Amino acid sequence: MDFHHLRIFSEVYRLRSFTRAAETLNISQPTISEHIKNLEGELSASLFDRLGRSIIPTATAELLFPRAQQLLDALNRLHDDLVRARAEVRGLIVLGASTIPGTYIVPARVVAFSRLHPEVTFEVIIDDTARITKMILDHQLFCGIVGARTFSEKLSYETFVRDELLLVGRPELCPAVRITAEQLKRLPFLLREKGSGTRSCMEEHFAGISIYPGDLSEVAILGSTAAVKEAVRQGLGVSVLSRLAVREELENGSLQEIMVTGLKMSRDFFLVRHSQRTLPAHYQAFCAHLQSNLI
Repeated sequence: MDFHHLRIFSEVYRLRSFTRAAETLNISQPTISEHIKNLEGELSASLFDRLGRSIIPTATAELLFPRAQQLLDALNRLHDDLVRARAEVRGLIVLGASTIPGTYIVPARVVAFSRLHPEVTFEVIIDDTARITKMILDHQLFCGIVGARTFSEKLSYETFVRDELLLVGRPELCPAVRITAEQLKRLPFLLREKGSGTRSCMEEHFAGISIYPGDLSEVAILGSTAAVKEAVRQGLGVSVLSRLAVREELENGSLQEIMVTGLKMSRDFFLVRHSQRTLPAHYQAFCAHLQSNLI
């Protein structure tokens, strides 16, 4: 049963006039008559007796009117609830983040947003870029912050923040602060796991100076930035890490940046979303907050 038919019927019933109903609804009288005729055809019953210039509701109309009003009232409440829900910023945000943004960037942004919208709570899932991206493609997450793009028409990326990658190690392991690509190949090297945005970016930059993973003197593959940093701190080898992750160690001198001739590494972090999904109101507000505070 068409809600538009019910709305027109209710107005004709209330005003007892096709003409006045047409004026109230701002549509033509023939249109009013056509809708009533269609509704009568659907119900296989007459709704109004035409007595000269006046109309009288039939028994069917008397039965229909209160129930039609209930349906129309419920529809109006639903509309109001949906409008209110779109305007309210409240609820749980489950955000995916790769290791570096999840550890060093997202917490401060979450705190700032929570101060503006105290009725929003957060769950931050930290994993490598490949896993976070897959969770978005599988509709387990609405959005995430990752360190590398996956080329898919189902994903939408916006640059979030720029990061600098550094080759770092203990000073005694590599006393020189500048080395050549050939010298880099001879240093004991710690790698992140495949799927890591840091590793993907490192391999891309290393290829620019003709260094490939098989050229490195690999001593270990580790599954997190924290594990790599601790192994570097213990002197197991050198590695490429985010400046954000080693800021304190560089300041206190426990680690040093090792510059490689011809090599300068940076990468962007991206806010990634499924391009075919509509974000709930509180997710939209959070994404807008992130985009208004880009670094």
